[in-house]
Amino acid sequence: MRIILSIISGILILVGAVWILQGIDVLGGSVMTGQSQWAIYGGITAVLGIILLVFANRKKPTMPQK
Repeated sequence: MRIILSIISGILILVGAVWILQGIDVLGGSVMTGQSQWAIYGGITAVLGIILLVFANRKKPTMPQK
C-alpha cells in the first residue's frame, strides 16, 4: 500500500509542477498557458501530493514490549 500511495503522490507532485509552470507561462502548448489560476491549482495539487507522500512514508510507532 505504501508503494501505491508513493506513486500516486509522485504523480500529483509532477502534475502540480506542470500546472504551475503552465500557469506562470514558462511551459507552453496548452490552453492553461498564462492562466494564473492554473498556477494556484498546481500549487494546491503539489502540496496535496507532498502531504500524501509524507503520510505514506511515515513510520508506524512501535509497540512497547512487556
